[in-house]
Amino acid sequence: MAEALVHHDLGDRFEAYSAGTDPKPPHPLAIRVLQEIGVDHSTARSKSMDEFAGQAFDFVITLCDSANESCPLFFGGVQRAHLGFDDPARAEGIEEEKLVVFRRVRDEIRTQVEAFLTQGKS
Repeated sequence: MAEALVHHDLGDRFEAYSAGTDPKPPHPLAIRVLQEIGVDHSTARSKSMDEFAGQAFDFVITLCDSANESCPLFFGGVQRAHLGFDDPARAEGIEEEKLVVFRRVRDEIRTQVEAFLTQGKS
């Protein structure tokens, strides 16, 4: 969700890449809650961090605790940050209850990642 939100909200200033230490296909409910706010991420695909080996980044932001613990070391002055969010894919209950969690996490990611990227960088 973070990659889609950065491209949608801040794409004129930032380019985002999402990759996982254990990549899984994008969750259908993540696609759905993004569509609710006008963000089309239906063509998203899961990417491994290996896909970006050797590339330089200004920031590496981990969003879940397991990624923070297993994220490889990046050299070259990259600023690394951990912004911890609940994993909405672990939400339990009926679909509507899961959607509540996905929406909350979507909104938290949108607010916190945007604040991190834009604070003092406008």
